[in-house]
Amino acid sequence: MKPSIIPVKHWHLLQDNRIQCDVCPRFCKLKDGQRGLCFVRMRQGDTMVLTTYGRSSGFCIDPIEKKPLNHYLPGTPILSFGTAGCNLACKFCQNWDMSKSREMDTLMDSATPARIASEAKRLGCSSVAFTYNDPVIFYEYAVDIAQACHDVGIKAVAVTAGYMCADPRTEFYRHIDAANVDLKGFTERFYKKICAGELKPVLETLEYLKHETNVWFELTNLVIPDENDSDKEFEEMTQWVVEYLGPDVPMHFTAFHPDFKMLDKPRTPSATLTRARDIAIKNGVRYAYTGNVHDKLGASTYCHECGHLLIGRDWYNLSDWNLNNTGICNQCGTRCSGRFEAQPGTWGTKRQPVRMLTKMDYLNS
Repeated sequence: MKPSIIPVKHWHLLQDNRIQCDVCPRFCKLKDGQRGLCFVRMRQGDTMVLTTYGRSSGFCIDPIEKKPLNHYLPGTPILSFGTAGCNLACKFCQNWDMSKSREMDTLMDSATPARIASEAKRLGCSSVAFTYNDPVIFYEYAVDIAQACHDVGIKAVAVTAGYMCADPRTEFYRHIDAANVDLKGFTERFYKKICAGELKPVLETLEYLKHETNVWFELTNLVIPDENDSDKEFEEMTQWVVEYLGPDVPMHFTAFHPDFKMLDKPRTPSATLTRARDIAIKNGVRYAYTGNVHDKLGASTYCHECGHLLIGRDWYNLSDWNLNNTGICNQCGTRCSGRFEAQPGTWGTKRQPVRMLTKMDYLNS
């Protein structure tokens, strides 16, 4: 096999001699040579393979708030990368050039897990993010990277839609420190019509993360005008979050912009995001944010007990910091949920592209 093609598990042979992939609830059924909807998992003979191990569409150092994670190592830099493909088909995809790529030339950067971990360490990053496309579809590569990162004191972060089956989900999150999960809407209609998926498996992933792991996670809801922006949906979603996940899971309501196959919708008004945030707070969500808009109030963190400003944010720049080294409000002594260091990072808004080995370098190494 080529260095980028590895055999994988979580599949089984059907009576009609097709192979069913059991990584995600799509359950693609494949004949020899066929690929799943994700494009990167393929049947090769009598086994399943991952075709993109060790290959990336690019690396970049971002502020961790861009994932978005507001309660996990604030202000620190995170080495971010993705591959190609996706197991959903969202019409509004903001990274469609990577997630829907069918050209392997998209994957011009290549690196072993050990190389990624050592570069993250050398560049002063606190963590590595699997992002831009969903790590569910390349989870074997992601797990190997996470293990290599842990060996050198670097954390592993997943940015995901949470569309994954139980057994691989357990294996994957055993190695993940933090995650941002896209809760794309709160109706089966939205998931089926807009994402070609289902809501129920995502909710199962969220309950699993909360009740069976120590992974710190936050939620993102991309708000699309006339699709998932009703008061009813915000009410039902935020009530579910508080009842099943608790009040301490941060929620980010972020603005949509026209992209990919959804060019006919306008940008999300800031007022809609504020309305969603207000409903979330009313229903007991302690940390609700607005995103993709300039909104200092909606981006900052406040003590849920006394209302004191804990972390001031202007886009990704941190200003006020009123937490002690264990995440305690310095005014009333209430703990702010999250994973904090004694002092915040100072990375700010910078984005720094990083080149690893080229594809040819990797194939010749």
